[in-house]
Amino acid sequence: MIRLYDNGVYLLNGTEVVEDIREAEAKIGHAVSKEEAAKQTMAYNILADHNVSGNMERLQIKFDKLTSHDITFVGIIQTARASGLEKFPIPYVLTNCHNSLCAVGGTINEDDHMFGLSCAKKYGGVYVPPHQAVIHQYAREMLAGGGKMILGSDSHTRYGALGTMAMGEGGPELVKQLLNKTYDIKMPGVIAIYLDGEPIKGVGPQDVALAIIGATFGNGYVNNKVMEFVGPGVEKLSADFRIGIDVMTTETTCLSSIWKTDEKIREFYELHGREADYKELNPGEVAYYDGMVYVNLSEIKPMIAMPFHPSNVYTIDEVNANLSDILHDVEKKALVSLDGAVDYSLQSKIVDGRLYVDQGLIAGCAGGGFENICAAADIIRGKYIGADEFTFSVYPASTPIYMELVKNGAVADLIQAGAIVKTAFCGPCFGAGDTPANNAFSIRHSTRNFPNREGSKLQSGQISSVALMDARSIAATAANRGFLTSATDLDVEYKGPKYHFDSKIYANRVFDSHGVADPSVEIKFGPNIKDWPAMSPLPKNLVVKVVSEIHDPVTTTDELIPSGETSSYRSNPLGLAEFALSRKDPAYVGRAKEVQKAQKALEAGECAGEALPELKPVMEKIREKFADVSHDNIGVGSTIFAVKPGDGSAREQAASCQKVLGGWANIANEYATKRYRSNLINWGMLPFITDQDHEKLSFKNGDYIFVPDVRKAIEEKKDVIMAYVVGEELTELPLKLGDLTDAEREIILKGCLINYYRG
Repeated sequence: MIRLYDNGVYLLNGTEVVEDIREAEAKIGHAVSKEEAAKQTMAYNILADHNVSGNMERLQIKFDKLTSHDITFVGIIQTARASGLEKFPIPYVLTNCHNSLCAVGGTINEDDHMFGLSCAKKYGGVYVPPHQAVIHQYAREMLAGGGKMILGSDSHTRYGALGTMAMGEGGPELVKQLLNKTYDIKMPGVIAIYLDGEPIKGVGPQDVALAIIGATFGNGYVNNKVMEFVGPGVEKLSADFRIGIDVMTTETTCLSSIWKTDEKIREFYELHGREADYKELNPGEVAYYDGMVYVNLSEIKPMIAMPFHPSNVYTIDEVNANLSDILHDVEKKALVSLDGAVDYSLQSKIVDGRLYVDQGLIAGCAGGGFENICAAADIIRGKYIGADEFTFSVYPASTPIYMELVKNGAVADLIQAGAIVKTAFCGPCFGAGDTPANNAFSIRHSTRNFPNREGSKLQSGQISSVALMDARSIAATAANRGFLTSATDLDVEYKGPKYHFDSKIYANRVFDSHGVADPSVEIKFGPNIKDWPAMSPLPKNLVVKVVSEIHDPVTTTDELIPSGETSSYRSNPLGLAEFALSRKDPAYVGRAKEVQKAQKALEAGECAGEALPELKPVMEKIREKFADVSHDNIGVGSTIFAVKPGDGSAREQAASCQKVLGGWANIANEYATKRYRSNLINWGMLPFITDQDHEKLSFKNGDYIFVPDVRKAIEEKKDVIMAYVVGEELTELPLKLGDLTDAEREIILKGCLINYYRG
């Protein structure tokens, strides 16, 4: 079904795979070098077109367009304003698809929307009102273009199927683009995703995506690399099908994605009135890839990603055939994810030997596409979900899609069967819509199923389970009134109706400045919208207290700053910070604030030891070896340890909340994603790496760590900084910083990106 190549490969004329360069040369009839072949990927050429550094090893990228949603755009614009923003230099689209339910947090969310509209007018942007479209569907319909690059402040910013290389990053990276700066990275590796065969009837894009995620996430095969989709199987897939796979590439932890394009993609652009934005993309005659994932589409079966990660995959047939054993295995894995905070069992979901689920959802940028929902309607037409616990909700990804589903009768079929069809909203993906009941089991065609993402509150004893599936098998399960069913088990006639895009829907409701700024517009600030607090530059010496210690194999951004109802406070840095690690380590905020008292005392010219008495013996021990350390040349803050933090969302608040609570650093064995590490750096936090086994650390929660001459080490570009765990003695603790650009070092020295641009 899926094969990972151990080494790099050569792709000849976009179809033939060769592992040896001599064989490649023999087949094409002339000499070729690995270096030249690496320049023949689609990814390389798009990056080259957008790189302004003149050095393809050290890229400085300028994007064509930007996009954000209402959880992130307030903080981004506030940061840019504080750094000197006058107008949006490139098209910037502000969608309102996350904080759409204004009942959550009273009027707070709608205040953010009005802030966005006024900023779109003042700075020359585009404003998409709530319920019109989820961020990524609007980008597909209205922003994507062949050979272009888009940067979005949402991790699922993926438009590769349309020939657009898109990346999801934390807000500060968008701020840099708004200030005419660049996105700086090393040239990423490129991995070919070679699609062969053709999906069988009943298999959808989520099935293919989950199979790929299951094969690549755990081993990091595509981590921070570009996934390039090639092979004869691509042409067998519709544009919607490709889009459905592409958006889920984020869950592999890749950097970006790009697909070869063809007439089906040209038709997509033509359908949306933008044929001029189409560009045919193919790899060159001989393209070298750093690795290859071979996918036989014909062998993919309906899949399910069991709790609590998209990579925890099985076929639905496997689950149904080995139900008790697999549920028991999920329960064992949950002991790690849930830290034993709740009693977790799925055995009650076995009813008459079958798995009964409580909820089915088809939603958002992954599930809410036209073809997915039409297929679901075909499956459930003439059937009924029943009057028991099982519920079924469908969220079309945009109002134009919704309108066409109304016109072709799919909405009527779904509603008649007992489904509820709702407006475009990302809430089900992050815990703010259709959150399951305690102990409920939900199946979803959405993006993630992390344990803290769908409404679970472990500190309150509340837990729910979410599994990811394709819309087709969700509809089949709904047709069987909640009993897990593979779509391939049903004999269904799929009508495959043609889609018609109505451009008037957006023309009548979306505000588009067409790039013209109006400085006379006054920005509308709701009472919850607050400026970033002042942040100090990096001191000469640093002492940090470990205030949280996390030993999970991977720590998600949802565990660092919970999603869901907390999103109402994302325009209020200090208000949101109160929720940091609240579902993973509820004592974190109190500990961090206690340490922060010492730094605030130093900034006020007062004695840190008086503000934080436990610091006095620590400083005495430090001065025994470093006599010149004083309140004039030291900073005090907090740090957390996590084995591999940062999987999941691009949201910058996972880092900024730590910063505004006095965080100076993270210590990790590695970082799950580039975007989380970038967020740390952009908020002036040190992204330390330790080689120590996480089960044998020389420090623990509550310990102080002294980092002498940390500022000098950053200035001198040292790879390793010698720190010391402060106990009865000073114990050496080597800490690595990893690769940093000159700009990133300067941002850390200045204390954060805002300070960096203020000069």
